[in-house]
Amino acid sequence: MMRLLPIFLGFLLLVDHGATALAASAKATALRQANGLAVFTPPEKFLTGNFVADEMNPGVIFGAVKSFAASRKCPTTWLIETGDKNHPTGPGAHTEYTLYLEEDCPDQVVYYVFIDQSGLTPQQWIEWREKFHKSKAGEQFDTAKSKLEQACTAGCGVGAELRFIQKNGELVAESPEAVLRQDLKFAPIYDLNQGKKLSP
Repeated sequence: MMRLLPIFLGFLLLVDHGATALAASAKATALRQANGLAVFTPPEKFLTGNFVADEMNPGVIFGAVKSFAASRKCPTTWLIETGDKNHPTGPGAHTEYTLYLEEDCPDQVVYYVFIDQSGLTPQQWIEWREKFHKSKAGEQFDTAKSKLEQACTAGCGVGAELRFIQKNGELVAESPEAVLRQDLKFAPIYDLNQGKKLSP
C-alpha cells in the first residue's frame, strides 16, 4: 500500500498542473468580464464548417473553423456574449451569433471574432450576405456573390465569417484575411479569384 502512495501523489500533482494550465490568465479573465463573455461550446456544424475572413470582398475560403483553432500556439477557449449563451437552435431559430475564439498568450490576449451562421445552408448563407451587404457594396458584392456561388458548387460552401480580430481589447486594423495568410501562415482551401481549390 505504501508503495502506491508516491504514484497516487504524483497523479494528484499532474491533475493539479493540468487544471492550472487550463485556467484563464488574469488578463483574459478581466477582458471576459469587461466584454460580458462566457465560456461556450459551439455547435459541431460551426466548428467543422468553412469560413471567410473578409467582410466585403473575400479573396479566399479557409477550411474548418476547428482547424484554425487547433493551429493557434497558445491555449484557446470559445466564448459567447452572456445574453446569447442559451440561445435556441433548430428550425426557425435566429441564424446569426457572434462567437469569440480567445487565444490566451503570456504577452497578449487575442480575440478572433466569428459570426456563426452554421444554421444556414451554403446557398442560404450567400443569400443572407446579399441582404446584409448589397446596400453597402453594390456591384462589388455582385462580383463576390458569383465567386461564392461557384465555390459552393465546387463543394467549398461557407457557414461562418471571421469578422475582425482584437489584441488586448484593441481592434486590429489589418484585414483578418491578410492576418491569417501573411502573419499566421494559415493556408486557405479555395481561391475565389481563381475559382479553384488549393492544394493542402
